[in-house]
Amino acid sequence: MEWQEVASSWTLVPSQPTGIIHFLGGAFVGSAPQLVYRWLLEQLAKDGYAIVATPFANGFEHKQIARQALSRFETTLQRLQSTPALSGQYLPVYGLGHSMGCKIQVLIGSLYGADRAGNILMAYNNYPARRAIPLLEQLDFTPPGTIEFSPSPAATLAIAASDYNIPRTLLVRFQKDDIDQSSELLPVLQERLPGRASVIVLPGNHNTPCSQDFDWQAGVSFTPVDAIAQWVKQELSRDLKRLKRELLRWLNPVGMPSG
Repeated sequence: MEWQEVASSWTLVPSQPTGIIHFLGGAFVGSAPQLVYRWLLEQLAKDGYAIVATPFANGFEHKQIARQALSRFETTLQRLQSTPALSGQYLPVYGLGHSMGCKIQVLIGSLYGADRAGNILMAYNNYPARRAIPLLEQLDFTPPGTIEFSPSPAATLAIAASDYNIPRTLLVRFQKDDIDQSSELLPVLQERLPGRASVIVLPGNHNTPCSQDFDWQAGVSFTPVDAIAQWVKQELSRDLKRLKRELLRWLNPVGMPSG
């Protein structure tokens, strides 16, 4: 099972997939999801989920980004469905996003009639442009308030409140994440679709979904550097593997063992 680029998306398809995950990453790092989120996405694929990771360039027109991301996904899916791996079968599609990718998934699920069995939104972020891009604070030639994402943070919540139509949604928050805004989105989704949105709080930080489970090889003699590296590996691996388990538990609660 290897990554392949199909119609401008990166795909990873197991031999007998049980579902399809459309993944969108965070701002800037979302341009190379197959690299930045490699470990997590490969683990989901090993558990039977076909991965379609759609890169996108950061910009101010988020509706346009959402529309293009959905269009690329649908084109990629059509190509995959013409191959033996996905031909002739219906598989549920789940949206998975991280940070800004969550906002794009919310817009896809609200504005463009995406056929999704559910969405998982990790570390949802919906900050205005001047906080999301600190450099804008230094642009003295631009009057305050004239540069903003479209839709704005408030408009995004209003769109979700009136149009979000994904039957199940899981918001994932991390304990050491001080830029997560799930607390603003959750009540909107719960009011829009009562009983269909939930939140889970996990160990980790805003970048946990990007972590890699690296293999540190100690030298002939075990040094303090080795000790620190092993500790860092253990902490990162624990949070990342816990995230993987919880995602799989939500995707397939019947098939996951307890504990």
